[in-house]
Amino acid sequence: LTRSPPLAAVTGSDASGPDPQLAVTMGFTGFGKKARTFDLEAMFEQTRRTAVERSRKTLEAREKEEEMNREKELRRQNEDIEPTSSGAHVVRDCSKSSSRDTSSSESEESSGSSDDELIGPPLPLKMMEEPSNHIEEDILGPLPPPLYEEREREAETQAEGEAGGENPVQKIPDSHEITLKHGTKTVSALGLDPSGARLVTGGYDYDVKFWDFAGMDASFKAFRSLQPCECHQIKSLQYSNTGDMILVVSGSSQAKVIDRDGFEVMECIKGDQYIVDMANTKGHTAMLHTGSWHPKIKGEFMTCSNDATVRTWEVENPRKQRSVFKPRTMQGKKVIPTTCTYSRDGNLIAAACQNGSIQIWDRNMTVHPKFHYKQAHDPGTDTSCVAFSYDGNVLASRGGDDTLKLWDIRQFNKPLFSASGLPTMFPMTDCCFSPDDKLIVTGTSVQRGCGSGKLVFFERRTFQRVYEIDITDASVVRCLWHPKLNQIMVGTGNGLAKVYYDPNKSQRGAKLCVVKTQRKAKQAETLTQDYIITPHALPMFREPRQRSTRKQLEKDRLDPLKSHKPEPPVAGPGRGGRVGTHGGTLSSYIVKNIALDKTDDSNPREAILRHAKAAEDNPYWVSPAYSKTQPKTMFAQVESDDEEAKNEPEWKKRKI
Repeated sequence: LTRSPPLAAVTGSDASGPDPQLAVTMGFTGFGKKARTFDLEAMFEQTRRTAVERSRKTLEAREKEEEMNREKELRRQNEDIEPTSSGAHVVRDCSKSSSRDTSSSESEESSGSSDDELIGPPLPLKMMEEPSNHIEEDILGPLPPPLYEEREREAETQAEGEAGGENPVQKIPDSHEITLKHGTKTVSALGLDPSGARLVTGGYDYDVKFWDFAGMDASFKAFRSLQPCECHQIKSLQYSNTGDMILVVSGSSQAKVIDRDGFEVMECIKGDQYIVDMANTKGHTAMLHTGSWHPKIKGEFMTCSNDATVRTWEVENPRKQRSVFKPRTMQGKKVIPTTCTYSRDGNLIAAACQNGSIQIWDRNMTVHPKFHYKQAHDPGTDTSCVAFSYDGNVLASRGGDDTLKLWDIRQFNKPLFSASGLPTMFPMTDCCFSPDDKLIVTGTSVQRGCGSGKLVFFERRTFQRVYEIDITDASVVRCLWHPKLNQIMVGTGNGLAKVYYDPNKSQRGAKLCVVKTQRKAKQAETLTQDYIITPHALPMFREPRQRSTRKQLEKDRLDPLKSHKPEPPVAGPGRGGRVGTHGGTLSSYIVKNIALDKTDDSNPREAILRHAKAAEDNPYWVSPAYSKTQPKTMFAQVESDDEEAKNEPEWKKRKI
């Protein structure tokens, strides 16, 4: 073992500099050089001085900018207030005592006892109220009011003007549109996440498609398509309040929850259809109609079904519902709910039924409805949608009797307004409120080839039909007005999903994908020539092409297997180890087998007794099983022929 070199040698503190041999030994250049030292206090002091200097410059620039803005504002105020007819400035002497207040000044000016004479327009009210002891020098022109109060006053005036006179139709974002091709069948479900980044569509073709506005280009293609419910039509799609889950309601009796990428999170259990009381079974037993997420509580949702129940669920417990609401007629009979929804605060649950009634429950009380209006729409028609306003006081219902009605839940005894002449042919036709709660939107249905479906806008305050949009030559089934994007999504009966937006009034959404050009195919992904490659086209599997038959025959002649002459059939007794045939008939075959038959023609009893001694000496199969239950076997003795002759009766002997 060798001792390590001293520290001075390693650090290279020798005056002669680093040893080149030592650098070669350590494997890299520069080893042994003296380490560089830093004065941290000097660095910190330099940094502090630099920061102070920058801060001082920033403050000076900011003060200078504020002063310039103040001068510009003052100049603008003077130009606005100064009368155009007067060419001279107004001069006011402000050298009064500090004890004079505003009221005394006003009285002295009105009585004519004031020593000062005012020339020009009167002072603003704010300056008249201020005491005069704050003014110690002459000011040219009238004093302007404080800027912030003036701005607040202007903002309030502008807001009042907007509230009173602005037309809500001007806020409808319909100047531009894009069309998303879902399929060829009806788009019966639409869902948009709370942030407005992704749109999900579902239809009668069992497909659910995902659209990402930020990832799409001008080709408007979905990035994912799946069939979560196999062969069941999609009735409803809705994102949760957190945007990480999607509620899928189909024509089956089991609702599903999938994540943002389409993977299944949970599936509700199916109930027992042979139980009479639907409150005693764990899930729905008939086809679903629609579903809705709770607006506040994460993981809670609601579904309604043909089994005459409305059930609430929790994602963490798919094996049983949380609670059951059973709509009833005034006589206490079952009635099927066709649609359901939560209120904006989540405390109320509203459902519309097939008998035309609308029933509203408290979320925590399932026994009796809090509000019940029995003839909201015509009996026997399917009310397709109920929706609460953003303030939570008004409920809109879209009936199967071609009407749209508005209800105040604080006075739920009659509708506020009603509009008719809105044909619908789908059990999921939507209605919704605008983000500012001033408009109500719904769609209309048409027969194929008999006009175009429309999106109709009603003003909430007067319920006047203020605006219409011709969508397409098919029915308008779904409509959705997103509050953050300020864009309107529409699902139609011919497999299209349209998005209406305004570049100035809307945010993100469709604006992100419209500006992107359609992607071109990359050059590396294309082939210069179209080759068709199959496994057997490779040289190692390729069979040689026959050029002539003569050469192939010559090769076959040299092959001992192919050139072997077939042997003729054997005639006679046989030769060369081959057995001769006895003819090709059935009789010759039978005669041959009889000749080869070597069966034992001896007495079968003797053949059995031949093995009796061996079985007695070594019992293995039968004897041990019957050793305790069977008596000892005794066989009769066989008499010889002489003994038989002796024992024969006399009459037989005489006859012989």
